[in-house]
Amino acid sequence: MIRLATPLALAATLFAAVSGPAAAQTIGTVNPRPLPPLANPNDPNLPAKELFGRATTGAPMQARAFGFYSRGCFAGGIALPVNGETWQVMRLSRNRMWGHPDMIAFLERFARAVPRVSNWPGILVGDISQPRGGPMLTGHASHQLGLDADIWLTPMPRRELTREEREMTSAINMVRADRRDIDPATWTGQHLRVIRAAAQDPVVERVLVNAAIKKALCREVGSDRSWLSKVRPVPGHNYHMHIRIRCPAGNASCRAQDPPPVSDGCGADLDWWFTDAVLNPRPNPNWRPPPPITMAGLPDACRQVLVAR
Repeated sequence: MIRLATPLALAATLFAAVSGPAAAQTIGTVNPRPLPPLANPNDPNLPAKELFGRATTGAPMQARAFGFYSRGCFAGGIALPVNGETWQVMRLSRNRMWGHPDMIAFLERFARAVPRVSNWPGILVGDISQPRGGPMLTGHASHQLGLDADIWLTPMPRRELTREEREMTSAINMVRADRRDIDPATWTGQHLRVIRAAAQDPVVERVLVNAAIKKALCREVGSDRSWLSKVRPVPGHNYHMHIRIRCPAGNASCRAQDPPPVSDGCGADLDWWFTDAVLNPRPNPNWRPPPPITMAGLPDACRQVLVAR
């Protein structure tokens, strides 16, 4: 259960861990330009995101994840095809459609299940990971192991989107303006079915959503509440759900996520997210952003992942 003694610190930590400017509503570009070469790529003080952000292909090594979801990298990554019968990838300019093979297999399996459990034709896939994972130049602090993926809470249309639409279309906000509940004009029972299908997959460790969405799930779920413990409230995530899958079997270099609480998370710990201290926190004049992660702050194996050819 969340400790009420430090609500603002916890909210700030969660926001930093899973959020950032590369949200589902942030537009991309139709004609991305390659990043300029680094003057001194061996500088030990260089942020690791500058190196991993310039990798354009996966590391040709055995598929393995190294480190934790918010501090690591991965090898043997593959790209989710930008079009599938039941999915389409958004924001192609970011080149963040890469994942560990376990994640790509999950996404294809989940996408096929969505039309069976709902009236959605399929899913729109946002960021998964960079080709070799690691810290990102913009946006997420997690998504570093190829084991996280953002799924828009907007159904895939029944036609193929154009490149411009994939870059410029915004996802739909599910949350009311006061942030205390879902917006009934956009939220439907189909959203519950899609989120439940993700949470019920055995490889899924977490489904992260806005607290207002969690509130709606708690209210509308019915008698089977067994999967709700995996669905955790976090700031933001009004437009998409963040799915995190478990470390691959036999991958000892991947640090596992702590198991979710046993309870369904629909009690006092959920109510806390709607207190005024959390919804309208006072600015902390002493807060400073953490320093960027350097290569020294990542597992040693990430050096090999970065230079593998």
